[in-house]
Amino acid sequence: KNVGRLEPFGPSSRPITWILYLDLSFAEPLDESAVKRMILTFEKRSYKNQELRIKFPDNPEKFMESELDLNDIIQEMHVIATIPDLYHLLVELNAVQSLLGLLGHENTDILRPHVCIAVVDLLQELTDIDTLHESEEGAQVLIDALVEGQVVALLVQNLDRLDESSKEEADGVHNTLAIIENMTEFRPEICADAAQQGLLQWLLKRLKAKMPFDANKLYCSEILAILLQNNDGTRELLGELDGTDVLLQQLSVFKRHDPSTAEEQEMMENLFDALCSCLMISSNRERFLKGEGLQLMNLMLREKKMSRCSALRVLDHAMIGPEGTDNCHKFVDILGLRTIFPLFMKSPKKMKKSGISEKEHEGLRGWGIVDRLMELYFKYLDAVRVADKKIEGEKHVASYVSLLSQDMVRRGEILDDDMEEEFYLRRLDAGLFLLQLLCYIIAEICNTNIPQVRQRVMQILNMRGSSVKILRHILKEYSESIGDGKSAEFRENEQKRILELLETL
Repeated sequence: KNVGRLEPFGPSSRPITWILYLDLSFAEPLDESAVKRMILTFEKRSYKNQELRIKFPDNPEKFMESELDLNDIIQEMHVIATIPDLYHLLVELNAVQSLLGLLGHENTDILRPHVCIAVVDLLQELTDIDTLHESEEGAQVLIDALVEGQVVALLVQNLDRLDESSKEEADGVHNTLAIIENMTEFRPEICADAAQQGLLQWLLKRLKAKMPFDANKLYCSEILAILLQNNDGTRELLGELDGTDVLLQQLSVFKRHDPSTAEEQEMMENLFDALCSCLMISSNRERFLKGEGLQLMNLMLREKKMSRCSALRVLDHAMIGPEGTDNCHKFVDILGLRTIFPLFMKSPKKMKKSGISEKEHEGLRGWGIVDRLMELYFKYLDAVRVADKKIEGEKHVASYVSLLSQDMVRRGEILDDDMEEEFYLRRLDAGLFLLQLLCYIIAEICNTNIPQVRQRVMQILNMRGSSVKILRHILKEYSESIGDGKSAEFRENEQKRILELLETL
């Protein structure tokens, strides 16, 4: 009520203007007409600013006022983020294209970064993931327009202009990464294009920059891990950009020193996740081998620091399957077995912060070794039996329901195949996969030319009232399940090998 009595202060009254605008906007709920007027004002100010910049390119004083006016209306447009149902107006009235035009502007004078940061702040709020989910239709329209306008490429160009020694510009970097996270969470398929538009290269450059650890470096590690999920093209691109070496260099800091804060530990785990993802393709396993990744992981295991469990996970990704053969041979050459056997004999205590469970560790890691194998075999055999008993009870209930609802079965509402798959996945989660691997190892060592080993295995089976028939059954089930995600040749070779081992048992 005292609007008329307020006086401007300093060189501009804009802070008060913005506060007053917020008060008035809450007093009068924003409707479609108000949003249209706001967007029209933005377009007029953007056009005027561009016109003055062209007319007076070497005289910023001539367009300073228009620049501040433009910044004001961009700030006012934040209120649109409260009504995602009207996002379509931003697209229909060309506001998205105009905002992206400001973001990609070539001028880098003292005023322009402030406008670019204002645009980034606005886009970050418009793409807030919770806001996007409030209106699927409005969100789809906005994201489509941003993708079509090559928003990631423009954001990356703008990132190269920002100086993080300035808090405002460092916040601009953080909000830029937030836009990318929001978009990729809402539409995961964007990840592949985002990586190709220069983002992956910028992230790697920022990670290896000689700068103190901060929130932006943590965010970069998080975005990198997201981009590499479920995308072989991005994983290959990372390898081509020497990203495997960058990850190893960044992780080498933690071979003898633990992260100093929880945030730095989170970054370390993000980097390990990214490394595991990129090792899903064979070309990066070769780069990992040449980059002495095995030696680094082996050293981490020996140093017993916080990185230990994640290093074991990386080794698992590097050496599994036929593509990991070269890494397996190299690991033996560098005496890696001498490092992992003590871990196999006794699992390290679960690290509270790492979140690695004992079961996960055992899935990765004289007589003592045979006895330990058999100890783990019975441990997971008991766990799977408990799960099987529970599943059998559920199957009886499901069968009873099926008999009462044959019409539902015919309509496909009860799917036996889907239920069986779900039950099998639950058995794997309960420990069946580890049990299968243990049986494979036991069968292999029984097939060596050391009869005492085989005798010891049989002795322990007899002592526990068990028999080799159970082991054979588990191994046979494993051979029948091989093939998911593997080549036909790999499956055939593995099945042939398992059949040969079954014969020896």
